[in-house]
Amino acid sequence: MANVKKFSPEEEHPQKAFGLAAMDDSGVLYPFTFSRSFSPIDPIDRNNGEEDVTIKILFCGICHSDIHFIKNEWKNTIMPSTMYPVVPGHEIVGIVTETGSRVHKFKVGDRVGVGCLVNSCRSCYCCEQDLENHCPKMILTYNSIDTDGTPTYGGYSDMIVVNEHFVVKFPESLAMEGGAPLLCAGITVYSPLKNFGLNKPGKHIGVVGLGGLGHLAVRFAKAFGVKVTVISTSSKKKDEAISKLGADNFLLSTDSEQMHAAMGTMDGIINTVSAKHDITPLLFLLKLHGKMIMVGAPEQPYELYAFPLIIGKHT
Repeated sequence: MANVKKFSPEEEHPQKAFGLAAMDDSGVLYPFTFSRSFSPIDPIDRNNGEEDVTIKILFCGICHSDIHFIKNEWKNTIMPSTMYPVVPGHEIVGIVTETGSRVHKFKVGDRVGVGCLVNSCRSCYCCEQDLENHCPKMILTYNSIDTDGTPTYGGYSDMIVVNEHFVVKFPESLAMEGGAPLLCAGITVYSPLKNFGLNKPGKHIGVVGLGGLGHLAVRFAKAFGVKVTVISTSSKKKDEAISKLGADNFLLSTDSEQMHAAMGTMDGIINTVSAKHDITPLLFLLKLHGKMIMVGAPEQPYELYAFPLIIGKHT
């Protein structure tokens, strides 16, 4: 907090905004009036900058990361502790209301989205590979320090100003209220399916957990033509997994006989659970060279044994 300018939220920038903010770790959100802009070109008169897009926010998804930050549950992890007041929200969709003179990708009236970050160094190895989300100096959509030393505020608000490089076009064919979670939950499960080669027809993947991330993982995998087994501690999720989402199988992880029968059957596992749980039995479900990708982010560390990684050359 030492490098955060000691301005009130109303004094930080000239553009006024209204939203919902957590003031402490109680989990309660309160109406919050603040001001913001993004471009650091002129820190005194910070209106929409030359490369900035001003967006009227219409919808914002609720990500479990928002809950972690609201309650400061990641304070003992590598993630930054929550800087209150915090306006969460990073699954943002809305309409462009103003563009800077050097903005070329968007025009007023366009449907757009903003995800988890609003800036990066733009010059490191990760940024040069279009992987700004791995940049060591990335600036999160909220709970980060902007280039001028002031805090960023997220999408639980009525407007936001973002550099066009970190804005995406939102398809006309997609409902904005339903598509907003794709800006985080969607890409979080789509990315490992693509990056780890689990998107090939004929592959068999397990999806651990059937919450916000899990149900999207099932839908994406089935769209790729992949066989999907949902793995859950709750038998109540079986009907939803198979009848509503189209999963091929359901595996109750608390049933040792079911788990034993499924050993060595999966090419990969997308683990979406955001609470600490035993991952050792899950690793034994993998085939030779199988991979389990962790996308849930519990506040407590896992205990991981080496043997299920060594046996079967698992990753």
